[in-house]
Amino acid sequence: MNQTYNYGYLDESTKRMIRRTLLKAIAIPGYQVPFGGREMPMPYGWGTGGIQLTAALIGPDDTLKVIDQGADDTTNAVSIRQFFRKVAEANTTEVTSEATLIQTRHRIPETPLAENQILIYQVPIPEPMRYIEPSEVETRTMHALEEYGVMHVKLYEDIARYGQIATSYDYPVIVNGRYLTSPSPIPKFDNPKMHMSPALQLFGAGREKRIYAIPPYTKVESLDFDDHPFEVQQWEESCAICGSGNSFLDEVVVDEAGNRTFICSDTDYCRQSLAQQGKAEVDFVTFQGHQVGTDRPEQPVQVAHRHSPSHNQAGSE
Repeated sequence: MNQTYNYGYLDESTKRMIRRTLLKAIAIPGYQVPFGGREMPMPYGWGTGGIQLTAALIGPDDTLKVIDQGADDTTNAVSIRQFFRKVAEANTTEVTSEATLIQTRHRIPETPLAENQILIYQVPIPEPMRYIEPSEVETRTMHALEEYGVMHVKLYEDIARYGQIATSYDYPVIVNGRYLTSPSPIPKFDNPKMHMSPALQLFGAGREKRIYAIPPYTKVESLDFDDHPFEVQQWEESCAICGSGNSFLDEVVVDEAGNRTFICSDTDYCRQSLAQQGKAEVDFVTFQGHQVGTDRPEQPVQVAHRHSPSHNQAGSE
C-alpha cells in the first residue's frame, strides 16, 4: 500500500462525512444534499465530485471502472483510473459487468447494470433550473414548494420554436414522483436506463458541493407533454465497428477530407458486440484506414477500440 496517502486519498473523517451525506441523499431520492467538499489534486471540472464519492466508497474488494462519454480510453477516464490505482491500489476493469463501482462522465453504460453495482456520476451543475432561475435561494424555495412550472415552460418554448423538445442532453427528470433532478449531462438517450435501475445511482458535484442519489428500483420520469411525449435520439446509421443499431453513436471525422462515420460511444459494449459476432480485432488506425474515402462501409469493419480491457490489474494503463 502507498504510505504517502491515506487509503483512497481522503482522510477517514471526510469519508465518514460523505457517507453520512449519502445516507441522507438515498433516503430522499433526488434531493440535493450539501456536503463539505474537499480540495482534490485536480481542477474543478475534472470530476472532483464523483472522485470524492468513489474515494469514500472504494474498498479492497471493489473493482473500479471509469468512463468518459462512454469510452474507457479518454484522458479523464485514464487519469482517474490511474489515480485510484495509486492511492488505493484499486482493481480496475474496462468490462462493465465486472465492475462494482462505475464512475462516469456523461454516459450510462449500454450493458444493463446489476444490483451489486454502484454508478457514480460526475456532475458539473446539479441544479436543473440554474439557467432559468440563477438564484439559489429561489430554486430551493421552488423545490420545497414543488413549483416546476418554469421547466415545463422552457420545454414548451422549444416546441413553439422548433416543433419539438430540442433538449438533447441533461434532460430534466422527476425522481420518485417528487424532486426535479438533473441527470447530469448524459444524452437523453440514457434517461430511460435510470428508471427502475437495479443499481444504486449517486451524483457528486464537487464545485457546488452537492450530492444527490437515486436508490435502486426508483421511479424516474422524463418531463414531457401528452401531445409531445418524451423521445430518445434515433440514427439511420449503425456502428461502423460492430454494426450495432441500438446503442448511442458518436459521429467521428476519420480523415482530413472530412469524411465521417458513426461508432458506439460505449467502447466496452462495442467490444462485447464484436466478441459475440466472433469478429477479429484490429487497431483503431486500421479502422480509420478502412474509412478513408468512404462515407460509410457496406459491412461493419472488424476492429476494436484503441485499448483492450485491463481485467482487474493495478499495474500499467
